[in-house]
Amino acid sequence: MKSKRQAVREAQARQSRISTIIAVVGIVLLAIVIGYFVVTSVIAPKPTATVIPTQVAEKDMIGEFIGPTGANDHIPDESTDPNPYSSNPPSSGHHFGRWLNAGFYDTNAEKYPEGHLVHNLEHGYIIFWYNCKVLSDAECATLKTQIKDAMSAAGNFKVIAYPWEKTDVPLVLTSWGYRLSFESFDANLVKTFIDQHRNRAPEPNAP
Repeated sequence: MKSKRQAVREAQARQSRISTIIAVVGIVLLAIVIGYFVVTSVIAPKPTATVIPTQVAEKDMIGEFIGPTGANDHIPDESTDPNPYSSNPPSSGHHFGRWLNAGFYDTNAEKYPEGHLVHNLEHGYIIFWYNCKVLSDAECATLKTQIKDAMSAAGNFKVIAYPWEKTDVPLVLTSWGYRLSFESFDANLVKTFIDQHRNRAPEPNAP
């Protein structure tokens, strides 16, 4: 018959073995997770983000040229209406000191978003101004997906999509001094516009 001390020792030994097994399993799982991220980071295709715009003659650049103005012309009060601009949506002009983060915006959270977005343009951003008011719900959902895919293909680098109901077309792209309107989405034209115009602006090295 086991003594009380022997029983305690055996229980402690079992507990130690269980703890060891748990620790080993945890280490193995952690190694698997780390290995997965290391492998995928190496073999996964990287989205291409053209920091330097495609070199093309000005006469061959796509989009409507709208003489840019307002570089470094900041409006200190964000409650001040920055309009009028020389185009709709704007492609340059005076603007607020605060710009917006890159990304897709489903709703408008700014009083005068154009005042911020023009600052983005000055930094070399491409803006997708989309208007779902002229589309059905299904068409709007499709357009949003197409825009997000194009932004992803561009590496989500210096691209913004923002709702804009002041046009009569579903989509307008702007860069600093250029505008391109779309009656329907054209992925090739969108890519070309991004490649030619992104970072072609007064402050391309700004965030």
